[in-house]
Amino acid sequence: MNTPTSLPALLESFFTQRLMQQRQASPHTISSYRDTFRQFFKFTEQRLHKAPSSLTFQEINAPLIMAFLEHLEKGKGVSTRSRNLRLTAMRSFFRFAAYEVPAHSAQIQRVLAIPSKRFTRTLVPFLTRAEVDGLLAAPDQTTWSGRRDHAFILLAVQTGLRLSEMTGLKREDIIFGAGAHVRVIGKGRKERCTPIARSIVAVLKAWLRERQRGDGHVLFPNAQGERLSVHGVQYLLNKHRAVASVACPSLQQKRVTVHRLRHTMAMDLLENGVDRSVIALWLGHERVETTQIYLEATLAMKEKALARTSPPDAKPGRYKPGDRLLAFLNSL
Repeated sequence: MNTPTSLPALLESFFTQRLMQQRQASPHTISSYRDTFRQFFKFTEQRLHKAPSSLTFQEINAPLIMAFLEHLEKGKGVSTRSRNLRLTAMRSFFRFAAYEVPAHSAQIQRVLAIPSKRFTRTLVPFLTRAEVDGLLAAPDQTTWSGRRDHAFILLAVQTGLRLSEMTGLKREDIIFGAGAHVRVIGKGRKERCTPIARSIVAVLKAWLRERQRGDGHVLFPNAQGERLSVHGVQYLLNKHRAVASVACPSLQQKRVTVHRLRHTMAMDLLENGVDRSVIALWLGHERVETTQIYLEATLAMKEKALARTSPPDAKPGRYKPGDRLLAFLNSL
C-alpha cells in the first residue's frame, strides 16, 4: 500500500525551490500561482470537507481539478482566459511533482492531459491619439499627485512598460544624457533598456526635482512614499479618464489600463512603419510572432492595404511608364 504523500510539504517545495530558487520567477508569477492555489483550497475545503493542511497529494486528481475549473467558470463567472491561467499554474505544480513523486506518474499525467479551452480572441484594444492627448491633459499639474500622474501616464504610453515594470521603477532606473532611456527588469527576469523621447526627458527631470517622499527610491510613489499598488494605479487612471471623457467623449466607453497604454504604444510604432522585430524587442516579447496581434487590430492599415488592390470589376491593363521629362519636373 502506498504511503500518502504530504501535499503541504510538496507545495511548499514547489514555491520555494522551483519557482523562487530555480526559476527565479517574478513576484507577479508567484502571486498569480499563489492566488490559484488559495482559490483551489477554498474549493476543496467545501468539496472534501477537509482543511488544506490535511490534504494528501493523492486526493488532488484530475476530476477534482476539472470540477474546480468548472466552478470558476460557472460559479465565479471568470473568463475562459482566466480559467486557462489557473490551469497553467496547476500544470506547473504537477510537472514539478513528476520529479518529486514519480510513483504517482499516472495521476500526474491525467492532470497534465487536461486541455486548455479555446476562446474567441478579440482585437487588441488601444487608444487613439486624441484620447491619449485628453488623458495626458486631465491631471491637475498644480498638485504633487497631478504632476506624478501626468509623468506616469506619459512614460507608460511612450515606453509601453508593463504595470509591474512601471510601479517597480526606481529613480536610478532613468538614465539621462545621450541615448536617454529607462532600464527595467522585465518578465522572465530579463533586463532591457527602452529609449525615451526628449519631451519626456524634460518632464521626468522636472519630476525628479520634486520633494521626495518615503526613502526617495521609488520613481512614482504613493502619498506615503511607497510603491503604487495595482489598485492605486487603476484608481488614478479611472479618475483621469473620467475627467478626460468630458472633452473626449469616446473615452466614456473605454477602460483605460496600463496594458491598454502598452498596446497603444505598439500600435503607434506599427502604424509608423517600425518593423515587428523591433517592436518585439521594445515590448520585451520572447517571440516576434507575439506582435502579430497588432497587425490584426488596426483598421486603418487594412484600409491602406485595400486601397492598393484593384476592384473586382477592373479591367487588367498593360504597364506604361510615365514620361521621363514629366517625372523629372514632378521630382523638383
